[in-house]
Amino acid sequence: MGAVAKKELRQYFHSPVAYVCIGVMLALFGYFYTQVFISGSSSNVSYVYSNMFMWCMLIIPVLTMRTLSEERRSKTDQALLTAPVSTISIVVGKYIGAFAVYAIAMTLSLIPAVVLLFVGQPNMGLIFGYYLGALFFGSAMTAIGIFISSLTENPIVAAIGSLGIAIALMVIDSIASAVNNSVLSKIVTWISFSSRYQQFTSGIFDISAVVFFVSITAALLFLTGRRLESRRWH
Repeated sequence: MGAVAKKELRQYFHSPVAYVCIGVMLALFGYFYTQVFISGSSSNVSYVYSNMFMWCMLIIPVLTMRTLSEERRSKTDQALLTAPVSTISIVVGKYIGAFAVYAIAMTLSLIPAVVLLFVGQPNMGLIFGYYLGALFFGSAMTAIGIFISSLTENPIVAAIGSLGIAIALMVIDSIASAVNNSVLSKIVTWISFSSRYQQFTSGIFDISAVVFFVSITAALLFLTGRRLESRRWH
């Protein structure tokens, strides 16, 4: 697992993917934080993370699109699947590599928040809540992207599939409000990433939101492992 994760990280940083994704995320964070600086009120930090939720959800599929589809397309997946490691170790290693790139970008995004300490009085506890929430939903979205990548040998198709799911998870709240059936509305709201993330941006550390994102991550990594296992024996 560790060897797979290290290999994955090397591949990310030996190509433009990691640098472009991190650069785009930091540029967007910088732009939104600049608006906070201009407003002169550090209490507007919620504006930054509310906007970045959408952008992070859209950038993660770019990070994950090649994780398994590229291995399959280049026929290197057979060497990987015949290696003396379990399929779940392969999947988790791939996940660690992709999530690490995202986590690096999110950690670097805290730099403007630290700068705010010198020009205002930001609520660092609240900012840490935003950061933590972003890591949790990012973890779940990374697992989803890797699963979609395992279903195809075309990275572009994997990216489009993951983007479609990301968009659905972001707009599903509007569907819930349009549904007349209260039970169905509750179910739709329950699976909404944005409603779960809003709990963090409201300064509420809800353990159910943490369990939700961790469960999604674990379930999708398990399904990806099963997918690879089926290919190992065929």
